[in-house]
Amino acid sequence: MPPSKKAALGFIFITLLLDVIGFGIIIPVMPVLIEELIHGDLSDASRWGGWLTFAFAFMQFLCAPILGNLSDKYGRRPVLLFSLFGFGIDYVLIALAPTIGWLFLGRIIAGITGASFTTASAYIADISAPEDRAKNFGMIGAAFGLGFIIGPVIGGLLGSFGSRVPFIAAAILSLLNWLYGFFVLPESLSKANRRNFSWKRANPVGSLLHLRKYPALSGLIIALMLIYIAAHSVQSTWAFFNMEKFHWDERMVGISLGVVGLLVGLVQGGLIRIVNPKLGNEKSIYVGLAFYTFGLVLFAFASQGWMMFAFLIPYCLGGICGPALQAVISNHVPSNEQGELQGALTSLMSVTTIIGPPVMTNLFAYFTRKNAPVYFPGAPFLLGAVLMLGSTILSYRMFRTEKATG
Repeated sequence: MPPSKKAALGFIFITLLLDVIGFGIIIPVMPVLIEELIHGDLSDASRWGGWLTFAFAFMQFLCAPILGNLSDKYGRRPVLLFSLFGFGIDYVLIALAPTIGWLFLGRIIAGITGASFTTASAYIADISAPEDRAKNFGMIGAAFGLGFIIGPVIGGLLGSFGSRVPFIAAAILSLLNWLYGFFVLPESLSKANRRNFSWKRANPVGSLLHLRKYPALSGLIIALMLIYIAAHSVQSTWAFFNMEKFHWDERMVGISLGVVGLLVGLVQGGLIRIVNPKLGNEKSIYVGLAFYTFGLVLFAFASQGWMMFAFLIPYCLGGICGPALQAVISNHVPSNEQGELQGALTSLMSVTTIIGPPVMTNLFAYFTRKNAPVYFPGAPFLLGAVLMLGSTILSYRMFRTEKATG
């Protein structure tokens, strides 16, 4: 890779890293803030947490394809800066929120502007050769992992000074990140590879229908959808589950998420660069999904807090499947449609985030409420494992069909 492209990859990594740190800071204290605003318990707070994520995802579903198409016309840089600024405003509103309604307003704004990972994916596709895309997409996971080493630990520590302090810190970091991007981040999409904006191609349903242009990918896209929904069994309930079952405080939740970040960073930033070239994309997908499934089953039946740390190892090893699956899909699409593709995939992810958090948090709330038929806070993890198995089967059938048709 030429030095200029290596530098650009470094810039986008730092931008994403700061973005994730800001997001990670707020996670350990969100359940506590929701409890304070609704004057309820963790079971009630988990339901509200699911609907807050729904609000963010619904707006992102509507707006991500528009931003993806705008990045194909005007370049990645202005869209990425718009996204970073929106997150900063979101955190300011949440830090000042007097009622739960303010939290919804902040999440809606973040959903409208939230295209940082979409645009970053297109940015990386712009500057990567096809054979390098899997390992370079892995840098997104590495930024996510490293950000989650730093962010939640800081958030857990700051949470001891008040449930709103981490949101103030996240707002400052996001706006500083916006300034960094404004002065440092270069443009990745050459004018020769840009195309005209089309509202027909930018509407969310049209964006999803765009995926029909590649029928050979249908099975993998559905498999990806199941993975996204299954992942919400962890993403949407981790803090609630461990606070409920093992009585963790914000600090302990922050530390656990820091460990998640460390493991994800090691897998995405290091292990995948060794494993993917040796196994290839197809086998990497199978092995990753097997680890995901095993890890989720272990989470569901964990009986002591320390087990959650140990079981993170197989679960995080599942991360080798994501970049491989993304690379297979990306390699079927021409360079001047990468922004549109990533916008469509983000819309797909938003659909799963519309579905996943309410399902998982309401399942958690159902099995932890006072009159629950059976007390089983691990129910969302078990459902996630079933969905991961379904994704494995679909991926296998898709690859087998592709080989048969040659």
